[in-house]
Amino acid sequence: MANATASADERIKTESITTRLMKRPELGAIGGVILVTIFFLFTASGTMFTFSGIMNFLTPAAQLGILGIAAAMLMIGGEFDLSIGSMVAFAGMIFGVLVVNMGLPLIFAIPLTMGFAAAMGAINGAIVLRTGLPSFIVTLAFLFILRGASLVGLKIFTNGSTQLRGVRESVEGDWLAPFFSGDAFGGAFQWMADNGWIEALNSGTPKVPGIPVEILWFIAVAAVATFVLLRTPAGNWIFATGGDRNAASNSGVPVRKVKISLFMLTACAAALVAIITVIDTGSTDARRGFMKEFEAIIAAVIGGCLLTGGYGSAIGAFFGAIIFGMVTIGLTYTGFDQDWFQVFLGGMLLLAVVFNNAIRKRVTGER
Repeated sequence: MANATASADERIKTESITTRLMKRPELGAIGGVILVTIFFLFTASGTMFTFSGIMNFLTPAAQLGILGIAAAMLMIGGEFDLSIGSMVAFAGMIFGVLVVNMGLPLIFAIPLTMGFAAAMGAINGAIVLRTGLPSFIVTLAFLFILRGASLVGLKIFTNGSTQLRGVRESVEGDWLAPFFSGDAFGGAFQWMADNGWIEALNSGTPKVPGIPVEILWFIAVAAVATFVLLRTPAGNWIFATGGDRNAASNSGVPVRKVKISLFMLTACAAALVAIITVIDTGSTDARRGFMKEFEAIIAAVIGGCLLTGGYGSAIGAFFGAIIFGMVTIGLTYTGFDQDWFQVFLGGMLLLAVVFNNAIRKRVTGER
């Protein structure tokens, strides 16, 4: 009799796999990738989904994705960072000055750049926590402060120019440069081309010389962020902090440290993107990272993050960034006017939010 009562107890009822999957925040982003892929399969030229075409749209997706994953973790923690795009320009200026004007090797220039970025992120977080102002307002102010500081700083260090050149020459031969620039596994790709496994040019050079390093960084950042969120106490703290700050604090969660650490993380992610893009292009300028703060938030929201915090996924932001990259580059493979890009992106954002919201309410029973 007791066993029958226990088996009927709804408190120990298990959820089906379908229900658990429907509750995942990245569901909308994965669905979005599938829909966008189907759309371009019917509208784009066949070369978009060749190996070289995939690398073409994954490269901008990777740069945005690094920012988007960090922004997603901050949003899960209940905050925003609208200064992340300006931080790309500011960190790029710092890095350029360190390697060009001061002649520092990358082993010193990279940690110093990251340190400057982390300090600015900590200042953002400290102001938000100390004043109680919304992070939207504080980081909006820093959006202008950092953009202006980048402009003024570049003019000081370049005698009036808003662009600092000579980065590629300054880091040439540095043993760390291949980790932040160029293509990885070039030898393997040449071997595959020699054996006819991948496309090659008439000269025998592979059409795709390797995997751009930013894609590897993108995958690594997504993997680490997912592990932290789902498998560590720090991940539980982030979700708890964004869900209910007071309850988290009463439960012993170091809310202040968590929030400041997340602001520092977004700033360091921006610095990483700055280092990669500055070395790749060989220069830095005051408009680097322009509008990236909004694109990163779009990737995070498409990935299932709630604006209210406490809900989201690094994998969702990963797929959100891939959607962005596919749309950015994919329209060039079609006959559509490129001016439709923002309309398409805005529509994807709206559909993803509505879809995620509807699914979550249906599964959880919210009204």
